Amino acid sequence: MRSPTAVSSAPPDEIAAPRTARQRFARIATEVLAPWVWVLGLPLAVAWQVTGHHLGEAVLWGLVVGITGSLIPMAVIVRGAKRGKWDGHHVTNRAGRLVPFAACIGSLALGFVVLLVGNAPNEMIALAAAELACLVVALAVTFGLKFKISMHAIVAAGATVMLIKVYGPWLALLFLAVVWVCWSRVELKDHTAAQVTVGAAAGIVVGGGGYLALVALLA
Repeated sequence: MRSPTAVSSAPPDEIAAPRTARQRFARIATEVLAPWVWVLGLPLAVAWQVTGHHLGEAVLWGLVVGITGSLIPMAVIVRGAKRGKWDGHHVTNRAGRLVPFAACIGSLALGFVVLLVGNAPNEMIALAAAELACLVVALAVTFGLKFKISMHAIVAAGATVMLIKVYGPWLALLFLAVVWVCWSRVELKDHTAAQVTVGAAAGIVVGGGGYLALVALLA
């Protein structure tokens, strides 16, 4: 008889494959608006504006944050998922999130040091610091309060506030994307409504608010 705790040999993403049009729509949001996508694109978008559209500097500082905050941690997460250390590249099981959090914080902290040493624009330093603050808060909530806060919601909401600051109020339209990705996490049963709501609030306050405060402080 199979043990109740046995793990299926099927790939995690195959197990959770969407079966209805509604679930497929939710899966699109979850993948296209995943944290790693935001964290890779956001620094490049911010850097382009704050460097005065200087391509070389924008790519340099954008990639420092994007690589250390997104690509390196994602490589660790995907590698761990393939080895069965957690349940897929979104790490939906709360207990499996410790190593991914550590990888994200450690890698981004290295990027933050590079920004400081390289005399990067203040806005990029503030961006990296705000992202680090979000990770630390998420880690504390996830393991201290044992509450699986949604990283999709945190990152999407925080990034939207930052982009509004950098590009103007018209980008408040991105909150539609925040609502979409939050809905998707609940629809796919990866999070509850409370977990995405708390995540979005944390993203706005800690990520977005932290960025605004640091930009003002460093000005």
